[in-house]
Amino acid sequence: MSSAVPLVVVRGAALSYRDRRVLDGIDLDLRAGETLALLGPNGAGKTSLMRLVAGRLAPDAGSVRIAGHDPHTMPEARRAIGWVPQDIALYARLTVAENLDVFARLAGLRRAERRAAVTDALDLTGIAEVAGRPVGLLSGGYQRRVNIAASLMARPRLVLLDEPTQGVDLQARAAIHAVLERLRRAGAALLIATHDFAEAERLADRAAFLKSGHIVREGALSDLLARLRDGAPEHEIALSGLAAGPAEAALRRAGFTPVDTGLTWRARPAAGRPTDAAAQLAALRDAGVPVAEIRIRALGLDAVYRDVLGLREPAPSQALADAP
Repeated sequence: MSSAVPLVVVRGAALSYRDRRVLDGIDLDLRAGETLALLGPNGAGKTSLMRLVAGRLAPDAGSVRIAGHDPHTMPEARRAIGWVPQDIALYARLTVAENLDVFARLAGLRRAERRAAVTDALDLTGIAEVAGRPVGLLSGGYQRRVNIAASLMARPRLVLLDEPTQGVDLQARAAIHAVLERLRRAGAALLIATHDFAEAERLADRAAFLKSGHIVREGALSDLLARLRDGAPEHEIALSGLAAGPAEAALRRAGFTPVDTGLTWRARPAAGRPTDAAAQLAALRDAGVPVAEIRIRALGLDAVYRDVLGLREPAPSQALADAP
């Protein structure tokens, strides 16, 4: 249950980097027990905004407050924040427990406090079984969970995560999502920068879309999706092989665009095009398209993203992190 009073309040925040304005007029609230997903293309300002909230940068204009305090100038505000960077920020030769003890020391915890904090973080992130193993010998999924655990030493009220599941398999991704759900239920506020729309739909209560340093749309997921879901759904087709030449041309004429590997294509029915899935399947196969199946798909956050950014092509589900 989120608090009525925002834990994070950003008002009119602006930031420039090497004479280029990367954030401009940012207003944002985040409450305890709430998860907010930041979505946008590379260079939109997601990572820069997270650095402002973390207190690692000071805004050129406007303000950032964590529980009423400025995180850039007040250590008590920074102690309320856990930062989980996109890159693994751990000591490969140290064990998991040793890594966490180092981060507990950096957080200023005394010896007795460190032991309790390490034990709690191991339990919360589900990594107690590998506590004695060197981090460098762990899988990428375990390393990412240790990365999260390292941010929890001071029991932060706010956790910032930059692409928390990048490069991990489905099993590790599910384990990381479970960790984030436990943090949320424990009352932490979560701010997650991600290119993964399914991840945002799975974890977030609200989403904010950034474009060229501005928040161009923000709101509860249910409200963001309701507007688009009042219209026609998307047709999604799975191919048995890559489409090339005439087959690709036929798909594009039918309004489809590729997603990810090119074995999945999506389109929204439009005037003059068949809306019956069976008829569409038959027409594409007659045109030589290697269609394995066709599905009716409710619109998701990727469709909101395309609408917000004015894109026709489906947005990629994964990409590199923002520029600063």
